Amino acid sequence: MLFPAVLVLPVIPVAAEEAQPADNRETIVVTGRGLEETPSEPAYDTVTIERKRIMSSASGRVEDVLSTVAGFQQFRRSDSRSSNPSAQGVTLRSLGGNASTRAMVMLDGVPMVDPFFGYVPLPALAPDRLQRITVTRGGGSGPFGAGALAGAIELESADAATLGLVSGSAAVNQRGESELTGNIAPQLGSGFAVLSGRWDRGEGFYTTPQDERVPATARARYDSWSVGGRVVMPLSGDVELQARAMAFDDHRTLRFKGADSTSSGQDASLRIVGRGDWQFDVLGFAQWRDFSNIVVSSTRFVPVLDQRKTPSRGIGGKIEIRPPVGPDHVLRIGADYRRVSGTMYEDAYNAMTGAVTARRHAGGRNSDIGLFVEDAWTLGPVVLTGGLRADRTTISGGHFVERNPAGTVVVSNDFDSRSDWTVTWRAGGVYHASSALALRAAAYSGIRLPTLNELYRPFTVFPITTKANAGLRNEKLVGYEIGIDATPAEGVTLSFTAFDNKVKHAITNVSDPIVPNLRQRQNLPAIKARGVELGAAVVRGPFRFDGSLAWTDAEMVGRGASADLDGKRPAQSPRWAMNGTITYTPAPGWTLAATLRHIGKQYESDLETDVLPAATTVDAFAEMPLVRGFSAFVRGENLLDETVVTRNADGSVDLGTPRTLWIGVRLAH
Repeated sequence: MLFPAVLVLPVIPVAAEEAQPADNRETIVVTGRGLEETPSEPAYDTVTIERKRIMSSASGRVEDVLSTVAGFQQFRRSDSRSSNPSAQGVTLRSLGGNASTRAMVMLDGVPMVDPFFGYVPLPALAPDRLQRITVTRGGGSGPFGAGALAGAIELESADAATLGLVSGSAAVNQRGESELTGNIAPQLGSGFAVLSGRWDRGEGFYTTPQDERVPATARARYDSWSVGGRVVMPLSGDVELQARAMAFDDHRTLRFKGADSTSSGQDASLRIVGRGDWQFDVLGFAQWRDFSNIVVSSTRFVPVLDQRKTPSRGIGGKIEIRPPVGPDHVLRIGADYRRVSGTMYEDAYNAMTGAVTARRHAGGRNSDIGLFVEDAWTLGPVVLTGGLRADRTTISGGHFVERNPAGTVVVSNDFDSRSDWTVTWRAGGVYHASSALALRAAAYSGIRLPTLNELYRPFTVFPITTKANAGLRNEKLVGYEIGIDATPAEGVTLSFTAFDNKVKHAITNVSDPIVPNLRQRQNLPAIKARGVELGAAVVRGPFRFDGSLAWTDAEMVGRGASADLDGKRPAQSPRWAMNGTITYTPAPGWTLAATLRHIGKQYESDLETDVLPAATTVDAFAEMPLVRGFSAFVRGENLLDETVVTRNADGSVDLGTPRTLWIGVRLAH
């Protein structure tokens, strides 16, 4: 079933006189958030993106907002309007190698990673519904759960006070593509609700270079919508209930007419947060997803594979308790659980006759239950933190079946179930040398299960065929880092982090040494990533500068079948990534911003044979107030029309967003 999509319902703080008609009643304040951050958070390499920066993105896409954090990357450079959804895996610190997500992405505490493929439904995460984004680079074992291998990305919904009773926007670009958003955020007694919707559609641009186009070449057409709702109500003076629902549907075309993909989903979650002496956060969620994809021959331009449906499901939850152990300690004790299941159904066709040649289905179940404990201890200017986590991971129900056109089974594989306990940890400390200088250090470990897609689903992106591998092991990261956070002058903040991360049993696509254009997902001995991350923010009157830079020396460790990969960079992993944004706010309601972004050279494949050249782009945003809560805005993507190569598979090239100009109007009332 398909519902409209994203559901982000914020909450509004309520003044005591509004929430309490009688003076003798206790004050009730609802927030719509989880428990407060602990004093240990500054021990880790954390970046926070506030709403003003979220709302001034040139593309209006959440992936564009996240790319202002150097080190963030998707598997491909394309945004979610012009790529296959299954390529929307995100990671940090160049710990890539395939399209699966290695960073935990959460919306109001709920994991957003697709149960089957491991990608993130980026079109469903509308920036205008968000209050802030917190990105923690580096593995986190503690309360983030399994999957936070390269770090965590926490998306927090805007509350009703931020959104206003009615808000929204409408925009159009020079190609006639449109973007429409809307939010209604009424007060419900002492609580609040937010109803949201977004619709994006357009014919798109040509991702195929002009000299490679044929009559069957198509623009990257897209049509996606999302709707959602969130309700926050007090249960008592210090306990609140948060309910959220979301639905989305997304259609895209890539390269050729008929090469269509769809992704859809529905989410529901319930959360109870207590802020009394015994603090607690109890969360439960369920997710339903589906995906389809048609592969078109690049020589005859007819369908050769119809991955007609991939229904999947995820259920889970978390319990966290913070007992009152004294003013110098914040103790967290808890457990979390996630179970995913899914099956892929596809039909293969003869490119010459159009006849069905095979029908296949494959899938299985993965589950993880984790127990964690973590303490933050404040000793004057020093904060120490440490935690342990134990995960019971299970891979079961794996199968792959292929039938011929007559329905006769020609391949039938049932894979053995397996389970294991893994103990991970993280520890760190912050020394506040002065009000202007903090020194930090951290060490951590974490795990990630292989996705059902990696375990059981083979696929072809012409001319490359990649085989699945039901024997894949869990990835495990061990990392260390040191950092400095400084405020050398009023309005100036600087940060520096040096890190050393190593992913054991890293899953990547390994080329066959004998058969051309054939790969298989395999566990490498390791991927190593060492580097530095710099951040700066400078505020001078109406001017503000935000910048970040990441330099990462990532390499694979190969042996045996992967020996040819030893010392090479993981696929799609740049050495350099940097960006800077200058914002000018001359008067209330006015915003002028420009962003310069650079991404270094990458390689398409594990063998470093196909290059994606470095690219530098310039974006711009401007907004001016009109009347009665309305404002007008213009946005410019890739203003210099830089050629951004997003895919280069043996000379078959795709391109990223060309120069795109938007004009629109906003309402905040």
